[in-house]
This record gives sequence, C-alpha cells and structure tokens, in this order.
Amino acid sequence: VQLQASGGGLVQPGGSLRLSCAASGSIIDIYAMGWHRQAPGKQRELVATITSDSNTNYADSVKGRFTISRDVAKKMVFLQMDTLKPEDTAVYYCSSRIFRSGAYAYDDYWGQGTLVTVSS
Repeated sequence: VQLQASGGGLVQPGGSLRLSCAASGSIIDIYAMGWHRQAPGKQRELVATITSDSNTNYADSVKGRFTISRDVAKKMVFLQMDTLKPEDTAVYYCSSRIFRSGAYAYDDYWGQGTLVTVSS
C-alpha cells in the first residue's frame, strides 16, 4: 500500500492551495483518510480527517479555512486550504486507515510529506 501526496508549494498569506493524496496497492477497504502536519521544531499534529461515511474532523486552528474531501472510487483525499497564514507552514502528511489484502485488521499508513510554505 502506498500513499502519494502532492500539491504543496509556496503561497502568500491569504492565498490558497489544494493538496491531493492517492492510495494505491492491494486495498480492500479504506475507513478513513486524513492530513497531519509538522512545522519546524514542532510535533506532528492532526489537521483534518474524513471517514468512509464522510464524517469530518478538523483541528481548531484550521476550522473555517480548510476543507477536507475524498473521492472514494479513486481512493483519494483532498485538502483545500484557504486564507493561509504563515503559521500554516509545515510539511503536510497524508494518512489513511486501510484494510489491505492479506491483512487481519485495518492498519495506518502514511505518505511522504509535501511542503507548504506560506510567506510573502
């Protein structure tokens, strides 16, 4: 199972970016997908998650600015980030709870990070 994230980059404060993440491999089911981030010198933190029945959860710091969505058929999750602030600068990681072929339970998988830099 692999998670491939994309969409990071440099954006000015107040701008927008859209992150994408695609899951691939021998996947039987995906329960939830989400995004975490890690800023320099800080611990990794939850940004947003979305379950298979579209229940969403957001960190307080991004509520009202970020929107998580998913395409179940394509096994993809997206993070629309609006009104970006310098404090949103971090490496963003895609994550997913997946039941893969041959497994006995769901496992958590992580993608490589994509850097988001918010700066003027």
